[in-house]
Amino acid sequence: MKKQIYALLIAFIFSPFQSFAKVKTLDKTAYDFSFKTLVGEKPMRLKQFEGKVLLIVNTASNCGFTSQYKGLEEIYQTYADKGLIVIGVPSNDFGAQEPGNNMEISNFCKLNYGVSFPMASKEVVSGDNAHPFYIWAKQSLGFGTGPKWNFHKYLINRKGELIDYFNSTTLPESDRIKKSIEKALMEKL
Repeated sequence: MKKQIYALLIAFIFSPFQSFAKVKTLDKTAYDFSFKTLVGEKPMRLKQFEGKVLLIVNTASNCGFTSQYKGLEEIYQTYADKGLIVIGVPSNDFGAQEPGNNMEISNFCKLNYGVSFPMASKEVVSGDNAHPFYIWAKQSLGFGTGPKWNFHKYLINRKGELIDYFNSTTLPESDRIKKSIEKALMEKL
């Protein structure tokens, strides 16, 4: 009972901040953000994927969840022709588990997991210095929705709206993620 009261109190205290954050970000969509590509560091504007469903995942090469690259590639191959784009965003934020440079990360992903989906250059995904996309995502979904570890996933619909997130422990090939992707793919623009 004490835990429930505490949880309600916390929700009550932070609810005005969540409302403010949502108002602040209502005028933005995922298409307002860009990354740099992993190889060549060319601009990767999310606007180029307008009309697609996006699954954006912060990744790391030396993590206990690194094998999720395989599942990410599988769902990318399964749903790409229906309009899914998976985007990997390497990050060294959690446990310093992505120490490599962009070329080393690219080689690792291709050689070990056959990654063919777009990969961004290494970025900060947590805290005050996070990439603007990650700040927007956390503000859009509210308190507790930011990455807490590697392989945190954000799902964006065809309109560029952030519609769901999945913690690191949720496997890319899980029914929950597949159902969410399939539902988003069925929605019309």
